[in-house]
Amino acid sequence: MLTSNMFTELPRGCTVLSTEAHGVSFWANTGRIDVELEDGTPQSYFIKVISGDTGKYMMHSEFESMRAIHGIVPDFAPRPIAWGTYKSIPDTHFFLCEFRHFGDEMPDPEDFTARLAKLHQNSQSPNGMFGFHITTYAGNLPQMIEWDSSWESFFSKSLRQALDLEIRAKGTDPELDGLLPILFDRVIPRLLRPLETNGRSIKPALVHGDLWYANSGLDVETGESIVFDACCFYAHNEYEFGQWRPACNRFDETYLTAYQKHVGKSAPVEDYDGRVDLYKL
Repeated sequence: MLTSNMFTELPRGCTVLSTEAHGVSFWANTGRIDVELEDGTPQSYFIKVISGDTGKYMMHSEFESMRAIHGIVPDFAPRPIAWGTYKSIPDTHFFLCEFRHFGDEMPDPEDFTARLAKLHQNSQSPNGMFGFHITTYAGNLPQMIEWDSSWESFFSKSLRQALDLEIRAKGTDPELDGLLPILFDRVIPRLLRPLETNGRSIKPALVHGDLWYANSGLDVETGESIVFDACCFYAHNEYEFGQWRPACNRFDETYLTAYQKHVGKSAPVEDYDGRVDLYKL
């Protein structure tokens, strides 16, 4: 887990006390590194390690995503420290960040959604468009992040790419083939075009990108709500809530109600449920 170039990412003069496996990931090995700083202060770090070219892009994606969130709401995400490739194991890559200890409890709805709303409201797309500056990965799948001034256009291309990856992996399905023209030619324009017509507009907001309950936690030491495993891009803020629709999700209506105290539903409000159902796909 530790090699010579990894030590350069840790504080100068620190002593590594222990390394151990910690946490669970579908795609990577994860662990905790405990060190003692030069002044005797204990410090811990979280590391994620993965192999292959896709793994390299995933580590870069996570670093840039967490850096973006931490830069806007520092107390909402562990501080990212570095990502890179092991010099002694060229096909193996890592992501390093500060260690935060999470319990099993869900974050407090009021605190969590206040931080999430701050992320959405205070973020500014660098060019006023939807997208991101590097390809981010939802799990091991690349997301469409090319800049686009239209949310309807961006979302359509993003969903098309996700479906193409699914079809490539599992093959075609006649029923799905019959539904896709309806989805792209009728449903998406009907639900998303009104957001940006008749004088309406939406601000591109930085979204976590994969905000289901297992990518959030409550810091047991500080009581702060925290998010991790992000795959960010600038999107319609309501896109975040597509992950909250499945029955197995633990972000219930309490969280949505709390969020909407800070950020109301986009107009037209009557399309809100349909939009979030669309974002669930």
